[in-house]
Amino acid sequence: MLTLAPDTQRRPRRLVLLALGIPLVTAILGAPIWYLFHSQRTQTELLGRPAAPAVPVLVATAERRDVPVELQGIGSVQAYNTVTVKPRISGQIMEIAFTEGQRVRRGDLLARIDSRLLLAQMHQAQATRAKDEAQLANARRDLARLTDVSVKGFVSRQQVDGQQAQVAMLAAAVQADQAALENTQVQLDYATVTAPIDGITGIRMVDVGNVISPSDPGIVVITQVKPIAVIFTLPADTLAALAVGQAEGSIPVEVFGRDDQARLAAGRLALVDNRIDRATNTVRLKAVFDNADGALRPGEFVNAHLLKTVLHGATTVAKSVVQYDEHGAFAWLVQSDLIVEPRRVVVGPPSGGVVVIESGLSPGDRVVLDGQYSLNAGASVAPRPQGASTSATSGNALNIP
Repeated sequence: MLTLAPDTQRRPRRLVLLALGIPLVTAILGAPIWYLFHSQRTQTELLGRPAAPAVPVLVATAERRDVPVELQGIGSVQAYNTVTVKPRISGQIMEIAFTEGQRVRRGDLLARIDSRLLLAQMHQAQATRAKDEAQLANARRDLARLTDVSVKGFVSRQQVDGQQAQVAMLAAAVQADQAALENTQVQLDYATVTAPIDGITGIRMVDVGNVISPSDPGIVVITQVKPIAVIFTLPADTLAALAVGQAEGSIPVEVFGRDDQARLAAGRLALVDNRIDRATNTVRLKAVFDNADGALRPGEFVNAHLLKTVLHGATTVAKSVVQYDEHGAFAWLVQSDLIVEPRRVVVGPPSGGVVVIESGLSPGDRVVLDGQYSLNAGASVAPRPQGASTSATSGNALNIP
């Protein structure tokens, strides 16, 4: 039987331990080296990565100013007076004395109606009155003679009383003749149609030679545009400080075009209607404007701004500065290092192109006016000069806490 020496038996075990230990030692010694190498590589990549480019934006500054608080409503322009000129007598039109669109003044001649028949009737009334006046004069002389002889007893009292009745009847007839003459004169005056108000004539509704009567649509429509009125509506809840009826004092009202940008005219409040429309909870108001330049035309839709009060020393920004998301209003504040952050704001009343900021911003703060769509918290911005444009200027929908 062959017996191995002790050294011969332990050699395979050494070989096994050596085979298992070499990889283990390599892993233990190589891990720190791999970590250091990978960490240095990662830092190198991060340091070498280019920074995000600055977002071009338009920057404005919050300002302190006195802001007029206005109530705004939609309304329409109405002529201060509108008259449809109609004839008061029937007859043939002999003359049209105006042109369409002409400015006329009260009393200006517009048309003439054939008055020959009325003139004849007036002459007849004059003759009838003259005849009755002659009879009245003769009856009065007879009454005087009868009165004289009745004193001496030559005539009875009954005859005197009868003559007095005859005088009274003839006097009444003269008065009736005078009334008939005046009526004919009025009808004759109606044959000359004049402008009842100052204004502008519209489209002529009848031509020369036509026979017209009071039941016809008319001759022309005259609208008074100097001054002119604007009827607009406001929520009833906002008019608690205004008394119903004629406006007390001079409350300024301005009207703007449909885009609410171009001011058309400035006037004053004339009337607050005496009832509330239950369907819309609004009240109608009337403002009057001189309209010297003719900027307002009847039937035009306008935006009316009624001055309510003035906020002194308020913080204001342009309307486009304020953005909205599901949490409310915010503005992009530009810090000194040109990094932007969203700033929650409490918005007050608007006035023209600006809006009052009740809290969240202070006068002098720089805010993004244009280019908000491309921003996010911590972004770097590059202010661009006024007048430059951007591809997107609308607000974003970031979830800002």
